Amino acid sequence: MDLLLIRHGEPGMDGGLTTAGQLEARLLAGRLAAVDVKEFFVSPLQRARETAAPVLKAAGREGIELPWLREFDVPVARPDLLGMSAVPWDWLPQDWLADPRFLSNENWRENAVFRAASVGEAYDAVVSAFDVLLSEYGYRRTGLCYSVKSGNEDTLVFICHFGVICLLLSHLLNCSPMQLWQGLALPPSSVTTLHTEERRSGIAVFRAASIGDVSHLYASGIEPSFSGRFCTVYGNGERMD
Repeated sequence: MDLLLIRHGEPGMDGGLTTAGQLEARLLAGRLAAVDVKEFFVSPLQRARETAAPVLKAAGREGIELPWLREFDVPVARPDLLGMSAVPWDWLPQDWLADPRFLSNENWRENAVFRAASVGEAYDAVVSAFDVLLSEYGYRRTGLCYSVKSGNEDTLVFICHFGVICLLLSHLLNCSPMQLWQGLALPPSSVTTLHTEERRSGIAVFRAASIGDVSHLYASGIEPSFSGRFCTVYGNGERMD
């Protein structure tokens, strides 16, 4: 089985896509046109639906909207923002790296701020729904692997958001989501691809073949959007927070 986890195009202030984001979505549609997709799944948020629209139109398909594919924006009390909240995946490096539990697949949820916001419970709700879906396509979560009920080469496409993509990756790859939230930059309209590997009959794992790929943009001479990143050099005019 192949999983394509796709981040929406460049977001605008109104919740939808910018003009650049709409172009990214059209180029994404061209990229996916040749892919034999078993099913398309889409976040209910506007920016994801607008990204999916040209993809589905080009494929002559309809997408299935899944509530749990929305952005993982559980509010937490970020240490440097006194009295204010932020999403779990937007912390200053010096703050989250001060707690070594964030580097552990087993202990990341024990951070006091995460416990107070029930981040672990919200994470479990998403991955539980995700595993129910995968079981419908032949792969049932058993411990840290997947039991293969009916192995296949189907391709499932998920058009959603940075935070939830990193969350799903952490579950599939068995690592702390905080490391992925903080360590990956997935450009708008990027495609992250995972394949199953069944090296022994009936036991499968997912392995990432590419992360944050935007070759469809480069093929058209377009640089990926800066959205979701922070300044390369402090004070250079790029986004700092």
